[in-house]
Amino acid sequence: MGRKVTVATCALNQWALDFEGNLQRILKSIEIAKSRGARYRLGPELEICGYGCWDHYYESDTLLHSFQVLAALLDSPVTQDIICDVGMPVMHRNVRYNCRVIFLNSGTCLSGARCGPPCPLPAGGSCSSDPRWPWPTKPTTASCAGSPRGAGVDAVVPEMAILRSVCFLSRQIEEYFLPRMIQDLTKQETVPFGDAVLATQDTCIGSEICEELWTPHSPHIDMGLDGVEIVTNASGSHHVLRKAHARVDLVTMATTKNGGIYLLANQKGCDGDRLYYDGCAMIAMNGSVFAQGSQFSLDSVEVLTATLDLEDVRSYRAEISSRNLAATRVNPYPRVKVDFALSCHEDLLEPVSEPVAWKYHSPEEEISLGPACWLWDFLRRSQQAGFFLPLSGGVDSAATACLVYSMCHQVCQAVKSGNQEVLADVQTIVNEISYTPEDPRELCGRVLTTCYMASENSSQETRDRARELAQQIGSHHLGLSIDPAVRAVVGIFSLVTGKRPLFAAHGGSSRENLALQNVQARIRMVLAYLFAQLSLWSRGVRGGLLVLGSANVDESLLGYLTKYDCSSADINPIGGISKTDLRAFVQLCVERFQLPALRGILSAPATAELEPLADGHVSQTDEEDMGMTYEELSVFGRLRKVAKAGPYSMFCKLLTLWSDICSPRQVADKVKRFFSKYAMNRHKMTTLTPAYHAENYSPDDNRFDLRPFLYNTGWPWQFRCIENQVLQLEAAERRCLAGD
Repeated sequence: MGRKVTVATCALNQWALDFEGNLQRILKSIEIAKSRGARYRLGPELEICGYGCWDHYYESDTLLHSFQVLAALLDSPVTQDIICDVGMPVMHRNVRYNCRVIFLNSGTCLSGARCGPPCPLPAGGSCSSDPRWPWPTKPTTASCAGSPRGAGVDAVVPEMAILRSVCFLSRQIEEYFLPRMIQDLTKQETVPFGDAVLATQDTCIGSEICEELWTPHSPHIDMGLDGVEIVTNASGSHHVLRKAHARVDLVTMATTKNGGIYLLANQKGCDGDRLYYDGCAMIAMNGSVFAQGSQFSLDSVEVLTATLDLEDVRSYRAEISSRNLAATRVNPYPRVKVDFALSCHEDLLEPVSEPVAWKYHSPEEEISLGPACWLWDFLRRSQQAGFFLPLSGGVDSAATACLVYSMCHQVCQAVKSGNQEVLADVQTIVNEISYTPEDPRELCGRVLTTCYMASENSSQETRDRARELAQQIGSHHLGLSIDPAVRAVVGIFSLVTGKRPLFAAHGGSSRENLALQNVQARIRMVLAYLFAQLSLWSRGVRGGLLVLGSANVDESLLGYLTKYDCSSADINPIGGISKTDLRAFVQLCVERFQLPALRGILSAPATAELEPLADGHVSQTDEEDMGMTYEELSVFGRLRKVAKAGPYSMFCKLLTLWSDICSPRQVADKVKRFFSKYAMNRHKMTTLTPAYHAENYSPDDNRFDLRPFLYNTGWPWQFRCIENQVLQLEAAERRCLAGD
């Protein structure tokens, strides 16, 4: 009697619309799973077409090419004798669904459309709330007549079936007419399409997709009560700092309460957008983790397997009386039978997997790994020869440089471990077929050009800090003066108007002062792109460079940047990371990468160096200009976006949060100042450089923060409510003191 099953899940670095590459990675993962004895393989959400297709999901080409890839999978000898579970879009009754396609051999194919959006709401946090998408934000188990909720299908029939979709009545199945290219392979005209589970000879399998795991009433609850012993989740879950804890807790809790085996697959890498998918595939049973995938990796294909005893699930469930009582009342799922077993008849001597303790990364470790992997995907897929970074000697640009250096570390480690794909990519980037990277510092010199753009307002200290850091990471470093260009531009204005603007320190107005600062910032952007395009040419090296931005999420939130200055770049690896977390990351780099130059950068005050020096030293600091600290900005950002707090609600929350350090009047002044500056500068968010998405309070107008960019900056009604509350609190305090 067989009772031990070997199952496989995987994390794949799929690329939107890269059907050829996606097909090869899927085949490779199936081959690895089979070589380890697995008889069921789970892949990530929408792995055939890639997750980040966005509006390409509306195109018939995406559906056509997805079925062509499916046909290639069905026809491949690699997919024989293993149940393969892949993700792709399917259109049924003119509605597009996010589907699971489950197939066994070329003659038996199961395709399952499961609820869960392809892009609007990746698991664990909103990345868009665009209502145009046909995928719902959450699945339900109740019927939803008249509204596209998706139907899912988990079925195996003689040739092909489609199970679990989102627009259907719960736990019902109907026929789906297969495309002719699939009919020719399977000799089957229709397949089941609906909401069911898969019954093999020895167990029962149900599937979830991505965010269903995060919903209040996840399908795995009723599936487990109905006797489903293996629940699978095909995910497209993007990385956000500190998110892994929630993901692991949800998986382990799902199997703690209800027993059973849970497989989580995930996308990994950057598939062409701001998001980075961090892998973290896992296999859990009865509240314990039995296989943990890497959270960040340059490996395009990662497969996890575990051998587990089904009797352990049955024994675990037998002791949960509340679960057994609830199971007698559950509305059963239709079962689609398949003549196939996951276990073998003679498996008594087969060793089973042991539980493992999950290893988490600290937030600063996540920063050192996630954005670095994202940079690598952008570099190798953009076919550019490296990066160009304006290096100012401050924390933000230093952190960006360290991320490139961390990327070089990971590339060298991957090559050392035998990753031939990474080796081939780096040889293409440096245009040297015999090159093998061994030293991260040497590789950094090939792929990173840093540049200190000095002006008459720059201090010697920042110049020295930038040069010292560049030497320690090995970047090709340049130094130049922007003063001639600044004088030329201001001279044009003076020639036309007859007036010459002055800094405030020299008697000018605030308007003149700001304009002169912005001229310097924007000229740096122009020079950055010029040198990115031609600096390699000047050195006799082929290719161009991607310009890196280095504005952190807090500065973007407040608008403490110039439109089209050095914050304007091709990509920004720190644009979704707070200043507080960046400082922790830089501190980590001091010891991990042996970069003592960072100590001086950390101890120096943050400054833009756009105003005249005072006795040779910096005369302005960022926090003085902003009128608030970076720590305060992080609090404002999370309350505004994550807690959905407007001015008055934020004031009320901060009254208690900051009660030990601020009076009600001080809290009110800080909140008013923040919202005034936020409203005044919100328009800048429409031009933000695409940035690595690491915080849920990202103010990126293009994807994550759908708010107006034109406000009444005075917030008269809201601020009046705050002022009235402050007056009441002050009056109450006076009465209390008078009573004493």
